[in-house]
Amino acid sequence: MPAKLLTLLLSLPLLLTVCVADAAPPKRSAEAEAAFVDKVNREYGVPKDVLRKGLADARYQQSIIDAITRPAEAMPWSKYRPIFMNDKRIQGGRDFLRENRELLLSVERDTGVPASIIVAIIGVETNYGAITGKYRVLDALYTLGFHYPKRADFFRSELGHLFALANEEHVDPNSVMGSYAGAMGWGQFMPSSYRAYAKDGDGDGHRDLWTSKDDVFRSIANYFVAHHWRAGEPVAEPAVRGPGAAAINSGNKNLKPELDLAKLGERGYRPKEAMGKDWPANLITLDGDAGPEYWITFHNFYVISRYNRSPLYSLAVYQLARAIAEGDAANNGPVAAE
Repeated sequence: MPAKLLTLLLSLPLLLTVCVADAAPPKRSAEAEAAFVDKVNREYGVPKDVLRKGLADARYQQSIIDAITRPAEAMPWSKYRPIFMNDKRIQGGRDFLRENRELLLSVERDTGVPASIIVAIIGVETNYGAITGKYRVLDALYTLGFHYPKRADFFRSELGHLFALANEEHVDPNSVMGSYAGAMGWGQFMPSSYRAYAKDGDGDGHRDLWTSKDDVFRSIANYFVAHHWRAGEPVAEPAVRGPGAAAINSGNKNLKPELDLAKLGERGYRPKEAMGKDWPANLITLDGDAGPEYWITFHNFYVISRYNRSPLYSLAVYQLARAIAEGDAANNGPVAAE
């Protein structure tokens, strides 16, 4: 037997031991879990025995840690946009709008939130309800709340909201499925958002974001209303950059419209098409297929970003909503996204 092969065979048990060790879940912290139980019991009144059992049932998932370290929003715009702005997703949105026209129009009339925006949110989040998540929300929030130090406080808080939500809505937290980040339902609400913004649209006494379209549509619209969506106002417009214009809002860190069109014009940026009013505005710069893309964004763009802080996400929702609405105009459908 060749020496190299013998050496490899002799080393296999050690390699297997290392692999098994690497795959083992991290140790649980009894102290941290006890503090969590006390806090959630004190804040939301969830019985301690329920919380202890819930934590005991929770399982660490390495795939959740892997997923959160490579979010799609880390892509350049040129790669992110085609995920959502493609023929299949656009046609799916038009079909979804047509199939649910009456209910969507009713929600639009009541809230001022365009039906096309509601549909686009569902399209981006879950491909119109087809992909609502493969992870137990309990496992996702436990894993990130106790084993992802970078955002542990946030996810541990969301885990507390999950137990509170389960207590209020009489839901078994072991059965709730969602994304790797713990978002749930067609609109992918985090537990705190579910508790704060979900609506009982069909009047059955429950807020069901998985099977009740009335609840789903009105909950998404309510999220936008609560974050001050302004009906009839613009969302975003492509911009032209003048020669020598200095960069604005480097890194797209601030999405609030703290400038206005006049000030942007003075600094070398203007909308491709005149808008007829000096709206409060901001500027973002994205990496497009042909180089930098400049977009002037407005208050309603900031509202979309409350759903997901990424400017890529907000622009994808807006562009998808526009494409859906434009395809529906011939059928006298809901108004286009502003």
